[in-house]
Amino acid sequence: MPEEDLVDIKFRLYDGSDIGPFSYSSASTVDMLKQRVVSDWPKGKTMIPKTANEVKLMSFGKILENNKTVGQCKLPFGDVGGGVIIMHVVVQPAIEKAKTEKKVDDLPRKVVCSCSIL
Repeated sequence: MPEEDLVDIKFRLYDGSDIGPFSYSSASTVDMLKQRVVSDWPKGKTMIPKTANEVKLMSFGKILENNKTVGQCKLPFGDVGGGVIIMHVVVQPAIEKAKTEKKVDDLPRKVVCSCSIL
């Protein structure tokens, strides 16, 4: 694999700590990066993603789509000459299905007013 085809990326976590940097091929997908973040997540953090679906990666102010490649996520106005790209990691834990379902008691009730006008 040619060296210019590799991109150095490190992942900045919510508390300012980093994972990496690691070298990736320009053909690597964002989904592959997310899986690496989950597998290399540091022990002892308060928020821990269980799956790659709970992780969002941001680069240059944009949330990256899973099917995009590293090459497609580079700056549109040129490369950052030999530097390490920092991707910010956002963890959004999945909400349990039971919590999202509304119970019958939680539904809004119709209030009927039986006022008389004199």
